[in-house]
Amino acid sequence: MDVTAEILRNTMLYGSSDNTAPAGLSSSRSLNYANGPSITRPENVNVSYIPFTLKYRDSVGLFGAENYFVKVNVKLDPTAAGKCFEEEGWECAVISKRNEEDMGWEGAELLLNEDLTVVNTYLPARFGMGIYRKFGGLLSIDLNNLKTGNKYIDSWLDVRLYTAEREEHPYDRMYIRENDFFYIGFHARNTRRLPYNVDCLVGDMYVKEEDLTDDERRYIARRIS
Repeated sequence: MDVTAEILRNTMLYGSSDNTAPAGLSSSRSLNYANGPSITRPENVNVSYIPFTLKYRDSVGLFGAENYFVKVNVKLDPTAAGKCFEEEGWECAVISKRNEEDMGWEGAELLLNEDLTVVNTYLPARFGMGIYRKFGGLLSIDLNNLKTGNKYIDSWLDVRLYTAEREEHPYDRMYIRENDFFYIGFHARNTRRLPYNVDCLVGDMYVKEEDLTDDERRYIARRIS
């Protein structure tokens, strides 16, 4: 139900300006100023670099918006990454400063990019961390409710993952496609102001769907077809 006309009528009738303080939006009938008050009006966040942690520290509830929704748009940039994601048949190298030989192998000498050349048909290694695209690749989403340490507050706050279909996901882990989106919902279940402390880790794992175990497949965000 659209109550915008009624809000504007009240403003014209009683004068003055709207109260935009987050903790008083509900009591002042100004929820139209709230950020992400519903899943159809979420706050938008874009993520292209993985892994990436979204941190949320705020409050919901009494006299303010009782719900806060975030729509996370994930568009993978394959040219850069915060850690090494292994290619098929290859393992990420571990580089240390020790100069020692192991089973007949000599320690490697690292050169600057401009000094790298092809040696005996071997191409130089690429040290910049990018992402090898995988057919049917899935990115992990991990929701971690760190809580406030007060059990009387934490027990009345719910944090949930939602699929692109706006369906509640039953787990704190989710797998989505490379260029997809999902929602995070923060919900106050009591008539009080409830602070929250939540992290959402996007893209800590990048895997092929066929490599998941039967138990892991339950975390895949399903779309209605």
